[in-house]
Amino acid sequence: MRFVFTILLCLFSVGSVNAADVAGSADHALVPRYDGSEIVAYQTQEFTDYRLMVAKANNYGGLDKNLDATLPLEGKVTRLSYRAPAERSVLEVFRNYENALKATGFETVFTCEKDACGGRNFNHTIAADKLYSLFGEYQAEQRYLAAKLSRAEGDVYAAVYAVMNKAGGGPNANRTMVQLDVVELKPMEDKMVVLDAGTLRTEIASEGRVAVYGILFDFDKADIRPDSQPQLGEIAALLKDNPDLDVLIVGHTDAKGALDYNRDLSLRRANAVVAALTSGFGIAADRLVAVGVGMAAPVATNRTEEGRAKNRRVEIVERQ
Repeated sequence: MRFVFTILLCLFSVGSVNAADVAGSADHALVPRYDGSEIVAYQTQEFTDYRLMVAKANNYGGLDKNLDATLPLEGKVTRLSYRAPAERSVLEVFRNYENALKATGFETVFTCEKDACGGRNFNHTIAADKLYSLFGEYQAEQRYLAAKLSRAEGDVYAAVYAVMNKAGGGPNANRTMVQLDVVELKPMEDKMVVLDAGTLRTEIASEGRVAVYGILFDFDKADIRPDSQPQLGEIAALLKDNPDLDVLIVGHTDAKGALDYNRDLSLRRANAVVAALTSGFGIAADRLVAVGVGMAAPVATNRTEEGRAKNRRVEIVERQ
């Protein structure tokens, strides 16, 4: 068994570079490439959200229709699409990735193959947007692995999806294609300034509303993080200093995800703020009304992570 494992690892190249790789791309430091593979698509973001598939996809319609089969993550996300060498089967390439991850210390979270993944439904959760031409509709031989590496500086998740490109033309025809996504969990850099009670009062007096970014939630949750206390304290101070001021607490999300889901999430977050102000700071409940508008009122584009960060906010709106 040790001898076979050694042979499999020899088929991997650590930190290799291929002349055919797309410009600016590079292998991830924790996951080597299958020897002779080429990077055909590459993207990295320092901090964003990611949905890791951890169960069979039962519903048609892509990722948004199968959110219950995902684990929500956020951190640094690196996405690499590889074209394996000719005449290498999906199984051979996939097993090499499986063994390489195991050798690095990753533990399997979920794995599936072919129809057991959910067939076409699963394929469509992975093969979205620009990846469709590389992976779309090639579910006949699909194999998938989600794995986790626990480490002190932050856990890492890796997702490996391998298919045989049967219908596509050009250099991808009859090649095993691999999508490797690596998510390094880490806290977002807190660049939002806590607004003090005086600033809140000035903004509301001039605009009738003020957006606050110091109330923080974990991804896809309505539980207020402990580091939100300074901003909650300033909002409470505003309300105590102005006893005639009644407000709407309005939750906003970015545009990722379904409309109804985001509207519900924003309302749950607004209710959490109301609960924190009443129970933790003694603000009368009848002075606060929770509203959730989801993605309906953006203040920036949802096409970039910077814009989406601005859209994820809580607003304090004066109520006459």
